[in-house]
Amino acid sequence: MSATWHALLEKLAQVDWGRIALSWLGALVLLLVGLRVARWISRLAERGLQRAHVEATAVLFLRKVVHVLLLVVLVLAALQVVGVPMTSMIAVLGAAGLAIGLGLKDSLSNIASGVMLVTLKPFRVGDQVTIAGQTGKVEAVSIFQTRLRGADNQTVVLPNSLITNDPIINHTPDAMRRIELVVGIGYRDDIDLARATALEVMRADPRVLPEPAPDVLVYALGEHAVNLGIRCHVRNEDWFAAKCELTERIKKSFDAAGIQIPYPQRDVHVYHHGAAPGDERSVPQQAF
Repeated sequence: MSATWHALLEKLAQVDWGRIALSWLGALVLLLVGLRVARWISRLAERGLQRAHVEATAVLFLRKVVHVLLLVVLVLAALQVVGVPMTSMIAVLGAAGLAIGLGLKDSLSNIASGVMLVTLKPFRVGDQVTIAGQTGKVEAVSIFQTRLRGADNQTVVLPNSLITNDPIINHTPDAMRRIELVVGIGYRDDIDLARATALEVMRADPRVLPEPAPDVLVYALGEHAVNLGIRCHVRNEDWFAAKCELTERIKKSFDAAGIQIPYPQRDVHVYHHGAAPGDERSVPQQAF
């Protein structure tokens, strides 16, 4: 055992510890300087893309891609300075890449989906969208995920693969958006009076655009009501508030005009056992 330790100590004594320490110090300096250079190049690439009038979504995405690639190159350079052979490094990276690719297939799917979002441009930063049941303004599109800002100021983070596999509703392709209200009136009420009342309410609102002109159509003859489609267009930023306020004003105007908005009802026939044939009472009750 003493001979083994003696041989080990001789080998350690032959090692050039100064050169090893110097190489590790050089790798550390390279990493520190390289990180600053990578951030500087990323910002430079971002400014160049902005001067080329590339849209904001693509600029943010490409900046992060450039930064990640620079970090990979920096790590490889630092390992080479330490003394790791490039052939061995490439072999290890190849095996590790295969294992990582199998283990992180969902993450790689997110990266591919991010590239598709930047290339196909179904939405841009600042657009109001609905994706997978989530509605909000697009704040950022990164390599793995997209971030939305909801109406209640909450942050919604969606994986990119979920976005490309789900219908995307973009509410901001144009400067205006349509309000559509479906309001039922009674079968005995005057349709023309209801139409004139609703049109008067919409035309009195300065947020309602004159073109396309507001209109009121009969959508369907329902079980309990004649369903009217009350439609108009407003600017995107006015949509929610205008929809809520028009709904309230139309209800109040219908009440003032004597137009009923019926609710579902059903007739319940009560039969009394032992009563004479035909002796029954019909009791209308509200259906819940």
